[in-house]
Amino acid sequence: MTAIAPSGFRTHEVFNQAPPRVDVNEYTSNGPLVEGVAHYDADWAQQELTEVGALVGTESFQHDAELANTITPEFHSHDKWGNRIDEVEFHPAYHRIIGAAVSHGAHTSAWADPKPGANVARAASFMMFAQIEPGHSCPISMTHSVVPALAEFSPELSQLWLPRLYARGYDGALAAPGDKPGVLFGMAMTEKQGGSDVRANTTRAAANADGTWSLTGHKWFCSAPMSDGFLILAQSQEGLSCFLVPRVLEDGTRNVFRIQRLKDKLGNKSNASSEIELDGTIGHLVGEPGRGVRTIIEMVSRTRLDCVYGSTAGMRQAVAEALWHVRNRAAFGATLIDQPAMTSVAADLALESEAATATALRLARAHDEDADDTERAFRRLATAVAKYWICKRGPHHAYEALECLGGNGYTEAFPLARRYREQPVMAVWEGSGNVIALDVLRAMTREPESVQAFDAELAKARGASTLFDAHQDRMRAALAELATLDQAQAQLRARSVAASMALGLQASLLLRTAPTAVAEAFLAARLGEARDLEYGSLPAGTDFAAILDRH
Repeated sequence: MTAIAPSGFRTHEVFNQAPPRVDVNEYTSNGPLVEGVAHYDADWAQQELTEVGALVGTESFQHDAELANTITPEFHSHDKWGNRIDEVEFHPAYHRIIGAAVSHGAHTSAWADPKPGANVARAASFMMFAQIEPGHSCPISMTHSVVPALAEFSPELSQLWLPRLYARGYDGALAAPGDKPGVLFGMAMTEKQGGSDVRANTTRAAANADGTWSLTGHKWFCSAPMSDGFLILAQSQEGLSCFLVPRVLEDGTRNVFRIQRLKDKLGNKSNASSEIELDGTIGHLVGEPGRGVRTIIEMVSRTRLDCVYGSTAGMRQAVAEALWHVRNRAAFGATLIDQPAMTSVAADLALESEAATATALRLARAHDEDADDTERAFRRLATAVAKYWICKRGPHHAYEALECLGGNGYTEAFPLARRYREQPVMAVWEGSGNVIALDVLRAMTREPESVQAFDAELAKARGASTLFDAHQDRMRAALAELATLDQAQAQLRARSVAASMALGLQASLLLRTAPTAVAEAFLAARLGEARDLEYGSLPAGTDFAAILDRH
């Protein structure tokens, strides 16, 4: 009996779906970023940033981001002959991504070529790479952040390692650091019994006759364990101290660096975070014995700043993907973006992204080498404030953007499901909400000049808006009252005070640098009487087109 072929297989035509969002320049299409780079003295970087924007917007780069997060790192404890190797294997896509970031100086360009706007240009580059693939930005960030710790506290190690850190070559294999085209760094502070309480660490360090140290103990979180070097905290006789631990020694011998397992994380899948054990592991003292926290704190501070950049990058990706969808899909007889309810949501998401971008770039400029004492005081407090607020805002922002895509947003075929899982890590990394809020209190108490500098920064917008002036008055009153409270009562106020300061900073920056329509809408939505906990409640009269055209 002969089978009868069906007359056809097509049951429907695919239409009313947004086209692929590829080959969009992620720099030139981001108005707030382009304007901010120029405003904060990094106009000289426009050409390279445009090149980065074109690169990360390509279909191939986006596909590499998918591969790096779906074919995740794999730990190999032994080789096939039974030798202990402690290696993590990454998909080649991960190496292509991190190699591109290094080649464009997203790691250490601001240190290698310091000048006005250097940190602004580096921040913009870092954010574009992190926008498309955030996992690799962890070792990129730590490599950037280790530089000031080495430069300030260890001239001998700096002479050896800084040229390697500044190089723009990448090779992911384990090899003697002097034989590689460039190096990456990691950091290992926390232990299972202490977490953020690093003074409870039990890892021990014993001095060797040749001037090196032997470290023995464990670390509960060590991200990017295939890095070439790490700053690690351990207890010496004098107390908690900081050590540079090479993954491979100068003669090519592998240091003792036993990976116990990789963390199975909510997000950040492309980045191999691990638990490690040290057993007579060779390290080099950085700074003075017993002053480990003081030595590593600048690295922590710079990494916290990169968490702000990372959350901001995530907000930009969320807005870009949401707007692409709602501008290309129709329902109930009209394009989604032209329907008032969706217009308000999209504009509100864009406002949040623009406020974060303005804050990130202002902080970047404050970290340039020409910063004076006032700038350094400002950044000390403002970095903690921004880290608390922007990283807190990231997850809900990602969720709301995901919802704009409807069912598509909830699938892994589109990047916002991955972004939704990714955003919480920035709020946890280098100090979760309470740790950062308490750091805000610590800065205000120990460095009162930081409060004065922060207030002076906000006051630059004084008189431009009655809403802003009233908010700053309330903030000043809250800070004055805070100074009269005991420690327990002050801790109860820490979060609300940090949030108020962050909103004040963002409002001041937008009043001074953004179009009037953007600043007025942000103030009305975040500081006005009609403010709402959810996105999409912008007041009547908002100039939606002026806000959205910038994205």
